[in-house]
Formats: sequence, structure tokens, C-alpha cells
Amino acid sequence: MGNFGRNEWAILGGPCTVIKFLADQVITALSHRYQCAYADTSHNDDMVGLPGKLASGAALEYTDQLNHAQLNYKLALTPFKQREMFSGMDLVLVNGNHQQAKAQVVIIDSNKRASLQRRIRELTNVELFLLADNAVDIPDFIQEALPNWQEIPVLQLNDDTLQIINFFKTRLEQAKPILNGLVLAGGKSARMGFDKGTVNWYGKEQRYHMADLLKRHCDGVYISCRDVKQQQEISADYLSLPDTFTGLGPYGAILSAFREQPDSAWLVIACDLPLVDAQVVQHLVDNRNTATIATAYKSDYKDFPEPLITIYEPKSYPVLLQYLAQGYSCPRKVLINSDITLLQAPQPNALANVNTPEELERIKRILHQKIATTNASGPVTI
Repeated sequence: MGNFGRNEWAILGGPCTVIKFLADQVITALSHRYQCAYADTSHNDDMVGLPGKLASGAALEYTDQLNHAQLNYKLALTPFKQREMFSGMDLVLVNGNHQQAKAQVVIIDSNKRASLQRRIRELTNVELFLLADNAVDIPDFIQEALPNWQEIPVLQLNDDTLQIINFFKTRLEQAKPILNGLVLAGGKSARMGFDKGTVNWYGKEQRYHMADLLKRHCDGVYISCRDVKQQQEISADYLSLPDTFTGLGPYGAILSAFREQPDSAWLVIACDLPLVDAQVVQHLVDNRNTATIATAYKSDYKDFPEPLITIYEPKSYPVLLQYLAQGYSCPRKVLINSDITLLQAPQPNALANVNTPEELERIKRILHQKIATTNASGPVTI
């Protein structure tokens, strides 16, 4: 994380009006695909009295406007509160003349030379130079301060708008979180009477079969388990991850995965979904939307999202923690009340789960029918 989010750039070196206009152009071009934000500081001559009920002493004022929500906050934002508020953003652009970010886009403007020179120490990670119409090269004081200045791309501020937008687009594509897999196999299977993860549907225990399905799409695949004792029962051929948020069921397993690797996305799948095959997983991965906090399938229950076969993006981690802080530990509740991408499963019954011996027998009949159909029509990938 930077001062605001994972992907943030301070634009500095030009007049504030130019910075705001450039930010407008970039956000307009990318907001259809990414969640974008802008951070700035008002000039002293813009300051007036406190707005609304803040003037009466309120610390917080919320107004539900017709097409947006407005929040006026009187207290100073700490860095931690600031990151919390921006945590859902894919792109944060900052007026670098007033605030800093972990990466910088520097406008070279002859009229602002002295101002930029005063901020030379803020140029910690310059990724792009933009030459204003009155500039022809990179100033000597920047060359002295940045040993790698010749490796940094240079564009024309007013003539290369599409290339500037493409710069940010490319950076966001490169910053797409890696995808890990998490097989939920830590349940006690009380209704079933034995460990559901050990059922052999496809020639191996289901928890290993699910892990193998995810390996085709994930950098690393982990089998979730309740504790170290259960972890010892898992084959050494597979990575495992014991819960560090205990007593919360699947919710705790998901939080434990994010605690292990908070900058990764997690493809979470329960081990009691025996009809999930390669096509179902492929469809979910192909339609992954990183701009939302999660990509999920509709369940058979009231078309609610099915939380136990879902891709959770890193931005879902603080959301999950916030719900937990309010006393909720149901991942479906989080998905219902959040900005997610909801898909239709590509096959009927694909999300059927097995929790009881009766459901086990029903799924056996479906699988036998599926195998019979497969033998009649030719092989199919499971």
C-alpha cells in the first residue's frame, strides 16, 4: 500500500489546473473498467466556513444525493483511515503539488521550475516525464537527483494524451493481483458423519482433486485446514494452510489466506462441490473482474452469490475484516452487500453441494448418469 492505495501516482510539476485536467482525462478513459479516485488539497483562497452541520459542531455529515453520496468529515484523516477509505480503488491519482504518492508522474514546465526543484526529494519513484509546450528536455537538477532518468519514458503533455492514458492502463494491467487457490477442507463434516474432503469421486480424495483443478489457473494452491493437527493429515505433495482466524468456518479460512498473502487474489472453492469441473472453474477465471471485490456464481438459493466458489480480490480483505468487526462472519452476506461480479453457472447442478448421506447418494446418481452420457458421446474433461 502507498499513502492511499496499491496503485497510486502523484502528478506534479505543472499548474494545478493542468494536473486536474490531466486527471480528468485519465479517469474518464479508464473508469469504465477500473475504480478510480482523485486526491487533492484545497488552496487557502478556496477555504470558506465549514459546510453543513459541521459548522454546528458535527464531526460527520452524510447526505444521500440523487446520483452520489456525499460525506463531510471534520476530523483529520490519519494515514490508516485514509487507506481504509481508498482501499477499494484500482487507480488513485494525486495532485502531487500538495500530496505525495509512492509513484510519480512529473510534468516538466519551465514556468514551474523553481516549484519542482523544491520538491526534488519527493521524486522517489518517477515512472513518467511529461514535457509541457515550453520544455524541450529534462532539467539538470532532475538528472543529478535521478541516476536512472534516461530510462524513464518521456511524452508530450498536450500532444500524447492517448499514450499517457495507455501508460496508466498498462501499469494497471501489470498490477493485476496474482491468483492463488484455496480449497476449503477444514470443516468438521458433522452432518455427513465423516470428512467430506476425503470422499473419492474421481480416483483421489476430493480435496486433492479440487486442488489439482485449481493448479491450472493459480500460482499456488493451498488446502485449508482447521489447525496444525488436521494439517498433518494432508499429503506433503500439497500445500496446506491452517486457520489463524479460528472458530469462523469458511470465513476464517478466507481471512487466514489473506493474512498469509494480502496482495494476492484467492480463488476459493469448497471441497463438497463434486459437480464442479474444469469448465466451471475456467468460466469463473475467464470472467474475473478485478474492478469489483469478488467474482462469484449465482447459487441455487434465491440467486444469491455462492461464496464457496468465488474469486476474492485483495480489496475484499478489508471489507471482510470490517464485517467481522461489526459481528458478521457470513461470506455470503458480504457478497450480497458489496460490489461484485455475479455469473450464471455454465452447467445445471454445477454448484450442488454434499452435506448429508442423502445428498451424497443423490450426487452419486448424477455422476453415474454423467459418466454414462460421457461414454456414449466421447471423453470429456472433468
